[in-house]
Amino acid sequence: MNFPELCGTEACPFQTRRDPALDLPVGAVRRVAAADGDVDETKRNILKLAAVAGVLGIGAGGAVGGALQFAQPPVIGLSSYPRVLLLDVDGRPLTLGKGSLDPSNPSGLNGNTSELYLFNYPLRNEPNFLLNLTQITLPGSGVPGAIGSPPTLVAYSAICQHLGCPAPAIAYYPPGTCPNDTPGNMTYYIHCSCHGSTYDVTNRASNLTGPAVLPLPQVILDVPTTTGPTANQIYAIGMTAGSPPVNGHLNTLQGDYGVGNTSQLATQSPVQVCNW
Repeated sequence: MNFPELCGTEACPFQTRRDPALDLPVGAVRRVAAADGDVDETKRNILKLAAVAGVLGIGAGGAVGGALQFAQPPVIGLSSYPRVLLLDVDGRPLTLGKGSLDPSNPSGLNGNTSELYLFNYPLRNEPNFLLNLTQITLPGSGVPGAIGSPPTLVAYSAICQHLGCPAPAIAYYPPGTCPNDTPGNMTYYIHCSCHGSTYDVTNRASNLTGPAVLPLPQVILDVPTTTGPTANQIYAIGMTAGSPPVNGHLNTLQGDYGVGNTSQLATQSPVQVCNW
């Protein structure tokens, strides 16, 4: 039996009505909706882009964070000035009237020698001069901030306040070092051979000649009134209130690790230049 002949009309009960949308050329592909609903390709693409952007954002954020950490390394330093016992060059506690400070010692501290006596405080990369100004005629009642009787023992930063030249380029010049051409008609001072800055050792290391415009930071020295083995021991306990930061440090307490509980004196030969 020929069904097309029997069912020539669309009302034929033996023929299913055809969907014109399915009439595609051979090889054409058409997306068919899933049984649980159609998939929105636009939303899918947006979600993909968001996921990719998130990954890129995390990577970029990590890179920026790492760069900032490199540009601003963790601050190393101290939160306050420590109390540090000074040790003599032989490693024993430094005391007034003994060792390097003994006036009878011809090679004692700043006596008949131009050797520099240096100690680090409060940080390991902050050297300081220890000066015993017994060989000069002190103005008035002595040196401001000095200790001893009379007060002649004083300590200043050994880093020039101009461009940061450290000792021995910056050095103490005791009387007679440069008999000619002296700054301010003074025969004793701290002078930096790098660029010529000069400081007054008897007046808080104030400036005598430039190009430095700031004084050298001054270390506060202390000798507690005790008896027994610890009598007359010398401590560094801080910096004077008027002291600027040590050159190269935004804050004298920041820029390196602290020296610990003790700091030992070391000697160094100075670089002295007398051509002003």
